[in-house]
Amino acid sequence: MRAVSESWVRVSGREPVAVRSTLRLSGSSPKRSTLGRTSWSCPKGRWGDGAEAHGDLLAVRAEGLAAAQPEPGARPAPAVEFQHDLVALWLAAARKICRYDGATRRGEWHWKTGRPVHRLRGQVLGLLSFGAIARLVAERARAFGVEVWAHDPFVDESEIRAARVRPVSFDDLVEGADHLVVQAPLTPQTHHTFDRATLRRMKPTAVLVNTARGPIVEDAALYEALTGGWIAGAALDDIEEEPAKQRDWRPNNPLFELPNVVVTPHAAYYSEEAIGTVRTIAAEEAVRVLTGEPARYPVNEPAAGSHRGEGA
Repeated sequence: MRAVSESWVRVSGREPVAVRSTLRLSGSSPKRSTLGRTSWSCPKGRWGDGAEAHGDLLAVRAEGLAAAQPEPGARPAPAVEFQHDLVALWLAAARKICRYDGATRRGEWHWKTGRPVHRLRGQVLGLLSFGAIARLVAERARAFGVEVWAHDPFVDESEIRAARVRPVSFDDLVEGADHLVVQAPLTPQTHHTFDRATLRRMKPTAVLVNTARGPIVEDAALYEALTGGWIAGAALDDIEEEPAKQRDWRPNNPLFELPNVVVTPHAAYYSEEAIGTVRTIAAEEAVRVLTGEPARYPVNEPAAGSHRGEGA
């Protein structure tokens, strides 16, 4: 796949599909690029989900980069995939699907290989954050007969109640949830939210599900919690070391050896349809900025004196 110049985008790249199929989605990004809260695509640039995934927006602004997002309030493009993947991970951990699968492949054909498994109906599913994805999960989780709780300091409690979800404090969420789902952004404040002290306060029968960023959960503490019986299981779509950011990553994480952990490679957002959608959004914004038009829904404004869509 060849890299393209800004002039190529201006002349030949007005069709989003053409830009999407030609841009090199790795390496450093030149000025006058487009960063998306849900998607970022530019010559030698990248797209992704979550503004925090792309670094400090102040630094982006200082470099003269244009950061853009989809329409505010609109459902994120991969939200459908996120909710389905999250529910799948939750059920896989709660119902011991992977443990049963492994035992069966070893020739152990018996329901006791996954024991104990508890009925979901009447249990508490706790959501840490109550954004677009968490709200979709809450809707679907109720079909399993669970009571849904949520903690989000940035959402009014009346709004949470309106979604038929019980607003609770962080302490109540940690101590009362039978299944605790982490869908919060990674910030200095949320880093290692689930450390030894927090995990110690969870129910010994609880399952922790993290479909957010890996470093929100301290892996060493989680390993201790899972081997020491502090909690019953975990389902993770990322791990603290964030392998996607490492060039020579090796699967040496001790969590991989545990039978009560389900791990997927930060793939909760993925489907062929979601990838096509986010690339199209990113390409459309790249074309707008590189041809001199403002981003439709900017996250930032480039620093004064920087160029957007002008010749080099």
